[in-house]
Amino acid sequence: MRILTVLGLIGLLAACSPAEHETPAPAVDAAAPVLEAEDWPLPAPDGAAQADLVRAPDGDLLLSWLEPDAGGHALFFSRWAADAWSGRRQIARGSDWFVNWADFPHILATADGALWAHWLQKSAAATYAYDVALVRSVDQGGSWSVPVLVNDDGTPTEHGFVSLWPAGSDGIGIAWLDGREMAHTPDAPPAAGREGHAAHGGAMTLRAARFDAGLQRLDEVRIDGRVCDCCQTAVAITDRGPLLLYRDRGPGEIRDIAAARLEDGAWTGLGTVHDDGWEMRACPVNGPAVAASGKDVVAAWYTAAGGTPQVRLARSADAGDRFDLPLIVDEGEAVQGRVDVVLTAGAAWVLWLREEAGRQSLWLARYGAGQGDPAKVELATLQGRGRGTGFPHLVADGDGVRAVWTEVAGGIPTLRGARVRVAQGPPANG
Repeated sequence: MRILTVLGLIGLLAACSPAEHETPAPAVDAAAPVLEAEDWPLPAPDGAAQADLVRAPDGDLLLSWLEPDAGGHALFFSRWAADAWSGRRQIARGSDWFVNWADFPHILATADGALWAHWLQKSAAATYAYDVALVRSVDQGGSWSVPVLVNDDGTPTEHGFVSLWPAGSDGIGIAWLDGREMAHTPDAPPAAGREGHAAHGGAMTLRAARFDAGLQRLDEVRIDGRVCDCCQTAVAITDRGPLLLYRDRGPGEIRDIAAARLEDGAWTGLGTVHDDGWEMRACPVNGPAVAASGKDVVAAWYTAAGGTPQVRLARSADAGDRFDLPLIVDEGEAVQGRVDVVLTAGAAWVLWLREEAGRQSLWLARYGAGQGDPAKVELATLQGRGRGTGFPHLVADGDGVRAVWTEVAGGIPTLRGARVRVAQGPPANG
């Protein structure tokens, strides 16, 4: 068993600028807790990528991923239960899917034991014309329903960056970015080769709906009429209902993180998590992450406001009505973001990527209840660079976490995993 041990850094990172042409790695503080990480072998074969990792209501973990298939792609999943993987099971395969490093399928289990999954399916020849397809299984993934489309607008535009959550015991809620209002009109013809991916007739919107056990769409609503085109959405269940985070697109191309909550059957916009004031003329493809327990919420996100890339972390004690001033988890030109976040008893864990000098590294930080003296560990040094490593994922595991990420070697992606805990004793010598 390979153990990585790294001491944590102080709470608020110093806001000083790094030396010219030099980006220091995150600092450490010998007074902070010690994190231990061990390899967690995964059942996905070489070639797998675009992973998702979630916990089911019964406590099991569900891992899904995409694999290249003859003439297309296939979506698989496996269940982690009693310290073992169940084996690899196919959800669906197709030759007309839209597969993207940043917009990946999700899997979810509901309290009735059903499994749900989605993928992106091409709707026209244009590059960015695709819909969200949704399926359900009632036999632990042995068979799956006929897919239904989450969006029914019929426009050859983008639909994706999905978030799923349980709605009752046997249904789900789903939010997605919807480009139907970007469809071109006679007064606004599309640019050649860019159908459905530029603001020809309108802006990218954020929509949500509910699907029952019969895969019937209910309560569809437009939450926000102008959002960032291609940043991930994120959702967490609070005592007051689902809290949805997304990257907004405000006046002057301000791309800060906004929140909305579904409470008593209605969506309410809650404003920005923090007014970063990040002016960005294109989508950064770098969405937020959120986790909740009761009314306690923690949000993490990437911003480059003021020209300095940062990963930020903020807490809310009232289910997202108001967030505290954010902490700076990491900053500097090496910071890539692509964050995830979870809550365990009294602690918030943040996962993110860095890239410098031709190498990427995956980092994990643990903030205690007081948000001071967090522990940090460099979870992995990656051979892959750029977009190929995709987005890492994190789930709570008792008082620790489990993480999944993508490595790329020789042009072939591979999924890797780790289990991380706070050390119970002093660090080992060496």
